[in-house]
Amino acid sequence: MKIDIHTEIAYRLAQPTDILLQLEAAAIPEQCVEKAHIEVSPHAHFARVPAQDGIGERIWVRAEGRLLVSYRATVSLQRLLTECADLAIVPPHQLPGETVQYLMASRYCPADQFQSFVAAEFGSIDGGARVLAMRDWIQRNFRYVPGVSNTETTAADTFIRREGVCRDYAHVLITLARAAGIPARIASVYALGVEPQDFHAVAEIFLGGEWHLLDATGMATEAEMAKIGIGRDAADVAFLTAFGEAVMENQSVSVKPAQ
Repeated sequence: MKIDIHTEIAYRLAQPTDILLQLEAAAIPEQCVEKAHIEVSPHAHFARVPAQDGIGERIWVRAEGRLLVSYRATVSLQRLLTECADLAIVPPHQLPGETVQYLMASRYCPADQFQSFVAAEFGSIDGGARVLAMRDWIQRNFRYVPGVSNTETTAADTFIRREGVCRDYAHVLITLARAAGIPARIASVYALGVEPQDFHAVAEIFLGGEWHLLDATGMATEAEMAKIGIGRDAADVAFLTAFGEAVMENQSVSVKPAQ
């Protein structure tokens, strides 16, 4: 499957500001970026740096005034799909070293606070079916409500409110998986089926010796996602991080099947 991506953002910068962008689809084995083009309004500096775990790139931009970014790409999705319910949970002592950091609590995912809940609610379920049960529990018990969360909202906050947006859903699933001793991380993606269309956040869970994308909102499927980047939680995958004052003027994301 191929998808066409078109993203535009506009920000007002009151003074010269360093901006870290992460909005291009990653060039990785599971997806081929067949063509891509990014335009950035006049700037004093532009440099690419590797993103978390070498998946995708970030872009440093130093600019002032009005920052405009336009990105277009066609991505061929070549991900091998496996039914997660049939996969084994890898015991912690057998985990590859690079996955260990995704067992730990992080800024938005206080996994250590959820161990007793996870043991009581999901402890009787084996293998990848345990993670799917966590995903399904979130879908049954949460409401997708824009505007109820902000940059300070943690998985614990969302668990109490039982409502939020995609990053909140992802944070809760990541937190529950880590509380069960299963490595989990966040992935920023472009995905078909997301309403309203936007940068989307999903969980990526380590099962059967490989990573699998799971959307706790139920809007997107693994076969129809193009990965942008990954991280411990949303702090690592923000599409724009400003080291100074930046006011958003406009943002649009379009993801469609390629013609």
